[in-house]
Amino acid sequence: MNDPNTIIRVAARGDGVTADGRHIAGAAPGDVALDGGTLQHGPHHAEPPCRHFGTCGGCELQHLDDHALAQFITERVSNAAEGQGIAIGELLATHISPAHTRRRATLHALASRGNCTIGFKQRGSHKLIDLRECPILRPELIQLIAPLRKFIGQQSGQGNAKKVRKRSGPKRSEKPQMVDIGLSLSDQEIDCSLSHLALDGLRGTESALEFAQANGLARLSIDQGYGPETLFEPEPVTQTLSHVPVSFPSGAFLQATADAERQMLADASDWIGDAGTIADLFSGLGTFAFALAGQKTRATGSQIKVLAAEAARDAYLACQAAANARQLPVHALHRDLFRNPLQPDELSRFEAVLLDPPRAGARDQIEQITNSSVGRVVYVSCNPSSWAKDAKKLVESGFSLEKLRPVGQFRWSTHVELTSYFTRDG
Repeated sequence: MNDPNTIIRVAARGDGVTADGRHIAGAAPGDVALDGGTLQHGPHHAEPPCRHFGTCGGCELQHLDDHALAQFITERVSNAAEGQGIAIGELLATHISPAHTRRRATLHALASRGNCTIGFKQRGSHKLIDLRECPILRPELIQLIAPLRKFIGQQSGQGNAKKVRKRSGPKRSEKPQMVDIGLSLSDQEIDCSLSHLALDGLRGTESALEFAQANGLARLSIDQGYGPETLFEPEPVTQTLSHVPVSFPSGAFLQATADAERQMLADASDWIGDAGTIADLFSGLGTFAFALAGQKTRATGSQIKVLAAEAARDAYLACQAAANARQLPVHALHRDLFRNPLQPDELSRFEAVLLDPPRAGARDQIEQITNSSVGRVVYVSCNPSSWAKDAKKLVESGFSLEKLRPVGQFRWSTHVELTSYFTRDG
């Protein structure tokens, strides 16, 4: 029997849980909770690799070794299935992305009077940490933080100076400027978007162009309160998906790591890569569509054809243009699958369906799939909870969960993803 003070698991929000049910922050399986609130570290407690751990809200699990981290990710996914009474045919090895592989991130900046703090928000707070290192981001993104801090700080200083020159009467304090920063690695290096940053006329615009050129940005977009405006883009920005360069709209969805994307594509190809016709729902830019389309089916040797359905107009257009340019058998469809899901008669034209919906899941679209004759479904999810509810509907309608793979794309985070494969019984 376990000592009641021993940590036996990690809860969904990252707290360690003792054998008697107490939640203790920063505890790993095998740790022992001592009197006075201290911890005796066990074999699975690791030294956090980042100085910001404990205050930064970006990571919650850096105190776990790889074994405990994999166990946490696996249990988050398997428990979600079991909680809905879903039998798992085969639980595959958990995939965890290595450190320094995250290729997109949203940071925040707080600027006032020429000073600027850039980082993630602190845990449970709107305050920012001043990010000086990050073991999850790609090195190229980390290297841009210092130049961004200088550039945004300069814009804040210029803007305040301009206000001071125009002001008369008693001196008033300036409200700090909060700027949102979107960073993504594209084929042409970093795509950077800044929101809520007011440039100081022509001088500010020139500074922005100098910043973009000096740091070799692929694109710089700034929203000064009237919508995003591209200020710098020497050549059209693209994202190569399965050897297909696709136009990359600013802010478009991209899997957080190329490493996890490869595993997801491998699973999808292995499970339904021999279907002659595939419906790729919530397809985005075509991440899965371009990986599957054009391959030869094992049964007949015919070319696989894919329908790529997506609600975001810019992503749909990018997918359509790339498919047409390469003459690939991908038919892009502009359709909001939440308001207007594919109907059973439409779905029944396909041998397999792949879907990768947002965190809310795909309740209505799943309902239509259950009423169709589709026999195989690959469901990629970034939310085990909503996935499990959708999966239960599939199982209740006659599908079986054949394979399930937990995916830790956001290393050291409680954010967990998965790939899954369902087949219709009989």
